[in-house]
Amino acid sequence: MTDHPLRNTPAMDAFWMPFTANRQFKAAPRLLVSAEGMHYTADDGRKVLDGSAGLWCVNAGHGRRGIAAAVERQLATLDFAPTFQMGHPIAFEFAERLAEIAPGGPDKRLDRVFFTNSGSESVDTALKIALAYQRAIGQGTRTRLIGRERGYHGVGFGGLSVGGIVSNRRVFPQLNGTDHLRHTHDPARNAFVKGQPAHGAELAEDLERLVALHGAETIAACIVEPVAGSTGVLIPPKGYLERLREICTKHGILLIFDEVISGFGRLGAPFATDFFGVVPDLVTSAKGLTNGTVPMGAVFASRAVHDALMQGPDGIELFHGYTYSGHPIACAAGIATLDIYREEGLLTRVADIADDWAAALHDLRGRKNVIDIRTIGLVAGIELAPRPDAVGKRAYEVFVDCFERGLLTRVTGDIIALSPPLIIERGQIGEIVDILGAAIDRVA
Repeated sequence: MTDHPLRNTPAMDAFWMPFTANRQFKAAPRLLVSAEGMHYTADDGRKVLDGSAGLWCVNAGHGRRGIAAAVERQLATLDFAPTFQMGHPIAFEFAERLAEIAPGGPDKRLDRVFFTNSGSESVDTALKIALAYQRAIGQGTRTRLIGRERGYHGVGFGGLSVGGIVSNRRVFPQLNGTDHLRHTHDPARNAFVKGQPAHGAELAEDLERLVALHGAETIAACIVEPVAGSTGVLIPPKGYLERLREICTKHGILLIFDEVISGFGRLGAPFATDFFGVVPDLVTSAKGLTNGTVPMGAVFASRAVHDALMQGPDGIELFHGYTYSGHPIACAAGIATLDIYREEGLLTRVADIADDWAAALHDLRGRKNVIDIRTIGLVAGIELAPRPDAVGKRAYEVFVDCFERGLLTRVTGDIIALSPPLIIERGQIGEIVDILGAAIDRVA
């Protein structure tokens, strides 16, 4: 492994790092000190190609001056204002701008926007809206929430409960009244597929099984990621999402798509909802909402869901919210981000490069210990054979090797996940594959 001398390494004891092996990291830290375009700069001066859009969020690339200028102007104009029984104009402006590109298009009207501060908060908000909706329409017995194995829906207690990652769940209690569909990962039938795999639509029938087990009258909502990212890029089989929609409609169950990762151009359409042509009742978002510059999330609700809660006597319709819901600085960053997406066509640009992306990544097939490659839009999952005595170690070593040689990837278990900024050029796709392929060879 190449040694790079650290410069100006800060004291590290105080920061308890999230989702990190703290002791291991602090013994050999990897520090990023600046960023521009497609690259980070490490603390030793090396340029590092961003193969993961930061953490699935920097869709328009780093260092966008328009966003920085918008934030600076907003800080000088109005740094904070409450949105509890008060308001400020930029929150309403941002919501209207989001409504223009709302999931499903103008005919489906998922154009009522509730602001949060993260993907985790968006998920818990969507689950609470679903429960409140069912109660508002006289279905108060519907309190059960259905998630899916290998799903990731953030780290709030609601998201943990419907999520399906055992390491996230084992230490913490979950909400009562949750259940899970089986995951759709089926490498025996669907290995090395570009786009949606052919096999597995029948797994959606798990929802019918849960209806038979619990009774439809107890189930409020079903939440899934259209494309599961954090568990290794799990792509829905053809017909799977369509069948989930049919079953939910049949039984009065709200369908929630968690698009914290897949939203804002990642698949070559504004949302995965648009890409797959399947429209849920609620959509969660965050990450690309502000290009990762300021923490923010949002829930898109259908008018049917929203309007059901606007009935009854005057007063607060939904007893839920956050101090920073619709924060003016975040809204300014979000509007500037939408301007960039529109001016540069980034919400659909991936449609033009997705085939090149898939072809380049699938060239890694045949490398030692590569047991599957999955691609869709500008996302890829390269699954490696686990070592018998150390699950996850092989992929982690590939991740470290890539970083040392100038490429940032995401590692989850024995899967290397890639999701670069949407501004990537074709030559940079080749650079990613070259560095990753060489790392796999070295580590194998």
